[in-house]
Amino acid sequence: MRDDTLWQTVLGEIELSVSRGSYITWFKNTRVLRKTSSALVVGVPNIFAKQQLELKYKPMVLELLKKNGVSDLDVEFKIHSGTVAPKKIQDNTETIILSQPLEQKVKPHYGGNGAPNVTHSYRQGLNKKYTFESFIVGSSNELAYAACQAIVHNPGLKYNPLFVYGGVGLGKTHLIQAVGNEILAKKERTKVVYITSEQFVQEFLDAIRYKKITDFAGHYRGADVLIIDDMQFIAGKEKTQEEFFHTFNALHQANKQIIISSDKPPKSIPTLEERLRSRFEWGMIVDIGSPDFETRCAILQNKASQHDITLDQQVVEFLANQVQSNIRELEGVLNQLLAFCEMRGLTPDISIAVGLFGTQRSRPKHVSARQIIEKTAKHFQIELEEILSAKRDKDIVVPRQVAMYLLRSELHLSFPKIARELGRKDHTTAIHSVDKIEKEMNFDPNLKEHIKEIKERLNV
Repeated sequence: MRDDTLWQTVLGEIELSVSRGSYITWFKNTRVLRKTSSALVVGVPNIFAKQQLELKYKPMVLELLKKNGVSDLDVEFKIHSGTVAPKKIQDNTETIILSQPLEQKVKPHYGGNGAPNVTHSYRQGLNKKYTFESFIVGSSNELAYAACQAIVHNPGLKYNPLFVYGGVGLGKTHLIQAVGNEILAKKERTKVVYITSEQFVQEFLDAIRYKKITDFAGHYRGADVLIIDDMQFIAGKEKTQEEFFHTFNALHQANKQIIISSDKPPKSIPTLEERLRSRFEWGMIVDIGSPDFETRCAILQNKASQHDITLDQQVVEFLANQVQSNIRELEGVLNQLLAFCEMRGLTPDISIAVGLFGTQRSRPKHVSARQIIEKTAKHFQIELEEILSAKRDKDIVVPRQVAMYLLRSELHLSFPKIARELGRKDHTTAIHSVDKIEKEMNFDPNLKEHIKEIKERLNV
């Protein structure tokens, strides 16, 4: 078997064994460089891919090589320029991508009454640094990532609208802008309009003030791709919601792509009109959760590489454990460490990291099984005795199943232990409950939101 064929066979089996996010992040952009008398040398795009493959996945690779008849060789991972690596960001300057070529840019001008020409002033843009290549895929965001990739290939025809929700600092803006940037890269004359809902509200008010409603509506309804960020801020603004309702209908009927982000799923946004809520649910609703440990490590390594710095794995893991729920905060901690070392001419190491953050940031407090059960009961507004009882009412069974899921996912308790904590004799009930919640979370955004809120209250 040829070396490249062998590696493709191994990759195929790995893809079936790991999550899609892990495969894309660590394996997709690898290839065989050469085979020596002692080892198969595999090219990887960057240092953090090399470290992760060596630390976590090498035994799996060796086992699969053995399965395919290669048992006398080691495997070595080597950084190679011929593999695809994340694009390096040279600076933090925000570069604006217009929906039309640069030479066609028209500066805003004003009429005789001082009113801005709305058609020109509404040219909203995308931040060039937000790309798929610089987005780290993990288990918490792989579904959203896959949906966005699918849209790039068939805008307006698949997952329309796409509604992405999640907490602050988890990468929603990065991902939805990456869609716009990728579409423009494929077809530069596509009219991609990105705007936050706050800006949309303000521009709508300006349009009313200066009697430019027709220009305002024409601009947004003429988009090929409309990306609205932070949709939750439009809630409660009746006239703006009405205008967006008509804009949504016009675009959707014309098979134009609509992408929306929010911190909550549509059903959980207060004072959002039902007609808008129902339309947001026409397409696909996906969430972005808090990044897992591996994803946090990858983000740190990626950001460090943009500064041409290779972080020791011990430092990476320490920082990843310090900040567990917010990517922006994670990047802030890294920037603080790098700035401290740069000003003093030091190389980042574990002693410096501990000195900076060891006493400033406390790790999440220990959470007991009892606390999880109590918080779950309180969240669903039922008594603790009810969740521990033998009652089979739906309004009690679901919270009980959620509690079992949290005991498994957050405390990693055994199924027999979970059953005992909930007053059950048979641990198969716990197995069934955890499996049921895991499956339903993929289709029920409200359930995911319930679990997210309980976790926040637990501070886990």
